[in-house]
Amino acid sequence: MNFLAKIYVTLKASVLDPQGTTVTHALHAQNFLSVSDVRVGKYMEVTLSAQSKEEAATLVRDMCDQLLTNPVIETYTFELTEAQS
Repeated sequence: MNFLAKIYVTLKASVLDPQGTTVTHALHAQNFLSVSDVRVGKYMEVTLSAQSKEEAATLVRDMCDQLLTNPVIETYTFELTEAQS
């Protein structure tokens, strides 16, 4: 079966986010004064083959832990759905 993993990567709350701070200031300059904070992250879509959804989830976790994220400063979540082949 083919699966689509939608992976969301963000900096851990304890890590400074200069890009997010810059976006916050830019939004304030555009008069979006109700914005109090912006955290900038990454979004990835990975299509993969696996025998089951559980196996696909294990593969995605391994990819995130070993290559797609920096576990020291980033955290991730993902959604997994069956993809059309």
